[in-house]
Amino acid sequence: MAFVFRWLLRLTTGLLVLAFLAFLLIYYFASRSLPDYNADHQVAGLSAPLEIVRDNANVPHIFGETDSDVFFGLGYAHAQDRLWQMMMLRRTAQGRLSELFGERTLNIDKLIRRLDLYGVARQSVEVQDERTMAALKAYAAGVNARMTQVNEQALGRGAPEFFLFSNQIAPWQPADSIAIIKLMSLQLSAHLEEEVLRARTSLILPQERLLDILPDAPGDGIAAMPSYSSIMPGLPQYSEAADQPFDPLSPFLARPFAGASNVWAADPSRAAAGGTLLANDPHLGFTAPAIWYLARVELEAGGVIGGTIPGVPVILVGRTKNLGWGLTTAYADDQDVYLEELNPTSPNEYRTPDGFKPFRTRPSIINVKDADQVTIDLRWTENGPVLPGSHYGLGTIIRQGYVTSLAWTALSPADTSLSAGMALMRSNSIIEGMEATKDYIAPVQNLVLADQNSIALKTIGAIPKRNPLHQTQGRLPSPGWVVTNRWQGRLDYSLNPEVIAPDGGILGNTNNKVTDRPFPEHVSFFYPDSQRILRWRKLMQDRKVHTRESFIEAQLDTVSNTAVTLLSLVGADLWFTGEAAPDGTPERRRQDALALLGNWNGEMNEHMPEPLLYAAWLRALQDRLIQDELGPLTREFTHVEPLFIERVYRDVDGAAVWCDVVQSSPIETCAEMAQLALDDALVWIDETYGTTLESLRWGNAHEATHDHPVLGDTPGLSWFVNIRQSTSGGDNTLLRGRTIGTGPDPFLNVHGAAFRGVYDFADPDSSVFIISTGQSGHPLSRYYDDLGQLWRRGEYIPMSLDPDLARAAAVGVTVLTPR
Repeated sequence: MAFVFRWLLRLTTGLLVLAFLAFLLIYYFASRSLPDYNADHQVAGLSAPLEIVRDNANVPHIFGETDSDVFFGLGYAHAQDRLWQMMMLRRTAQGRLSELFGERTLNIDKLIRRLDLYGVARQSVEVQDERTMAALKAYAAGVNARMTQVNEQALGRGAPEFFLFSNQIAPWQPADSIAIIKLMSLQLSAHLEEEVLRARTSLILPQERLLDILPDAPGDGIAAMPSYSSIMPGLPQYSEAADQPFDPLSPFLARPFAGASNVWAADPSRAAAGGTLLANDPHLGFTAPAIWYLARVELEAGGVIGGTIPGVPVILVGRTKNLGWGLTTAYADDQDVYLEELNPTSPNEYRTPDGFKPFRTRPSIINVKDADQVTIDLRWTENGPVLPGSHYGLGTIIRQGYVTSLAWTALSPADTSLSAGMALMRSNSIIEGMEATKDYIAPVQNLVLADQNSIALKTIGAIPKRNPLHQTQGRLPSPGWVVTNRWQGRLDYSLNPEVIAPDGGILGNTNNKVTDRPFPEHVSFFYPDSQRILRWRKLMQDRKVHTRESFIEAQLDTVSNTAVTLLSLVGADLWFTGEAAPDGTPERRRQDALALLGNWNGEMNEHMPEPLLYAAWLRALQDRLIQDELGPLTREFTHVEPLFIERVYRDVDGAAVWCDVVQSSPIETCAEMAQLALDDALVWIDETYGTTLESLRWGNAHEATHDHPVLGDTPGLSWFVNIRQSTSGGDNTLLRGRTIGTGPDPFLNVHGAAFRGVYDFADPDSSVFIISTGQSGHPLSRYYDDLGQLWRRGEYIPMSLDPDLARAAAVGVTVLTPR
């Protein structure tokens, strides 16, 4: 027995030693790619020595002799910290993910190839101005210099992920940077999905009920639209849509996650310190690392500091000494879905105003890991690329003998958006900034500017020029062979909405409607925010003058006007009715929930139970209201639409009819539906959390999911690479934390402000910013998640252009000299 025990002990000890040695070996190879920020390197491609000073938050401050050298340094810094992220963004834009991930990414590759994002990016390289071309080439040289260094010095392949996915890495090219902008345009566009959903819903509902569940943005300028069944007759009411393409880097390519943002500014008359103020927090899907990367570049025109996207040599949001700028997604209607009729005798032809014409076609080969190559035929019409019915549910809105094509401004082969961004970085006033962005194409954005003296808002980007006689006004798919449905170029830049030096001294945008102009100069019928703007207006009006701190408070505000309004309507007949029910009964639990909500001010605080009760109740209520009318289409409405609930409970245009269950004999009232939905929510909460109502925490349900896009679902590795944080806020708060809306954890926070910045031109170096994870994409780096806790607590780091301050707290200085 002792003999067996000794050998078991020896075997166990040996296995533990081997496991420890294996861990050390893995750690050694993985840590080889950790950058040494205190180093001198000789590199090819520089004209003179270059310094990259890393401040104590690992923000690189790049100083060089020429602008080209500075952009070289930015490319080098991006590659040091985010090489894996850059390569995945490029692969996504090229439609080459399946070479690494096999068949699970084949759908997304097919979609990207059909859109030909990389093809139009390569064509757009030729139209950039001279300065931008020089910057693109220098930036690419900096990225490639880092990759050469990784190969020559065996620096762990540049990132740990490359040990798991070991395909060769091609050198960086100028087209790669433009392709990433195209990819961001895809993530920030929602009108394709909006048109398809509206068409599918209109096949089920009459016009007046369609406007309940898919309401128009409040304000004037809304016109009626035809029934989709009159455009494409003979379609079934319900048709199952194919699954959305899987994208490991941009998992939120769907209508509810098409981008959002907040931006506001105050001129000196409304600023306590007498200088302009600007605050901006763009909203995107959360990932680890965050899509944003903080950087400062010292150009010949002066220093520029702010948020970049690795792979793109532009400060997208930030400031110079004299000018600050922020962005929100404008939701301009820059996409149209066209119905293309096939020639019955020749399916390779489609109908045009001049008769049938052949598609422009090209084969494309997709290499798939552990599977055979897949060849797809790419087709284009005069309106744009043909998309198959397997994407975006397009197959549900066409009959046999038709296909769909997409017109989209981002598919321009002469896209000068990057040149516009470069020009903006060299601007010194709001007038110069507005002029610099006149050649910006896509994605359409609201640009808010603040210089030393004034503020302005300008919608930048190409907005399609449509015929006033367009059949659907771009709100529904339309026949592509009808001349009046086709685009007639783009609106003149002067027609893009703008506000300069507003009378009240404050302006802002939360993705709300920006103009009441009627079609066809309307910009859009669809805006995702009708709620955050109400809270913003109150906060701005509550103070005669503002400070940097008051702008920060507004960015971090968690009060939901939506919750206060809807609860007063939905629960109007439920509060304080009847005697107290016995403990332990469903009635008592309902009364307890109503008592908590009745004393709640709408603050979506992570430590409180009320936000979870409210969110679960409204989610259950909307499902009950729409399920009998929409059937299987209910699953497309993953988030509560506040205007819908308000219309129903105010009975606007007879909308209270939604409360009656069509299939039942009795006529249900809205109060009954509210009570049933509250019971549903309490049952779900009990099954999910199993605790007293007072012990619930919104933050437990509303975790921010900064997950690694590829390794985040891998057992064991997910613990190292994912960053999860309890967070406040919600779908309709200024501190926006968009919930996922589906699955067993529908309130996970998956989309929000991964960058925040506040700029004070009374004292520019007191400006601050933050990102939601850390600067490094390396899970073993101390800079992988160090900024995440500051972000969660609502804290910021200094945004200074003072080189002495950067050097005083530097964690490293990298010196690059010409080889």
